[in-house]
Amino acid sequence: MKKKKFKEELEELEFELAKLQETVARKGLKVAIIFEGRDAAGKGGAIKTIMRRMNPRIWRVVALPKPSDRERTQWYFERYVKHLPSGGEITLFDRSWYNRAVIEPVMGFCTQEEYGLFMREVPQFERMLVDSGVILIKFWIHVSPEEQEKRFQDRACDPRKRWKLSPIDLKGRERWIDATQYRDQMFTLTHTTDAPWLVVDGDDKEKARLNIIRAILDRVPYEFNKDVFDPIELPPRPPIEESDYDEPELEELNLVTDYYAD
Repeated sequence: MKKKKFKEELEELEFELAKLQETVARKGLKVAIIFEGRDAAGKGGAIKTIMRRMNPRIWRVVALPKPSDRERTQWYFERYVKHLPSGGEITLFDRSWYNRAVIEPVMGFCTQEEYGLFMREVPQFERMLVDSGVILIKFWIHVSPEEQEKRFQDRACDPRKRWKLSPIDLKGRERWIDATQYRDQMFTLTHTTDAPWLVVDGDDKEKARLNIIRAILDRVPYEFNKDVFDPIELPPRPPIEESDYDEPELEELNLVTDYYAD
């Protein structure tokens, strides 16, 4: 998709997201959105695009680090439960409890017994979330091997993106087939009526981001509260020169160096 077309479409969709945001806050809705996919699939970019003009007090991004020693002794879902949305909130999970469905067994971070228990529990866990009123949306962003390789090479050569290549990412390249098999098993066992997987073609980043936003808009009921979006008449600001306040000159403050002065 061409950049101009992407920007035009995104501008329209951002207004729809603003309507959704207002509805969620006003009605106290609870929305949890999961972003999963292979490394370099575009999860972070999609989340950044969604958040670009949204209120961070309503939309929260959760990207958890590896569990602490204490968290390893807890019920597996416990560290995620504390980040679930309350009324009037939307939580975006940049990876989620599905780490245990693919990454952990492939990398040997959990036992097969722990993996099996998770796969039995997760449909029940998600059913409880939905029954409690959470609108749960699960995205898997699919990226082809060719496109993933292109993005990996870009990250390997660009020092600004080097942080995106973790040791786990590099190991994952060696275990690509194992990860694919675990992913397929995940789809088979956790694609349910309560919480179906939505697969997004991620090879074209711009199209993927727009399709994700539209899929969210299709699944979260929202309204257009016209009064909220009517232009606001701003109250007049009293002129400083008519007050007793003496504003200091900018040069009197601790002014940062103008690195771009002519």
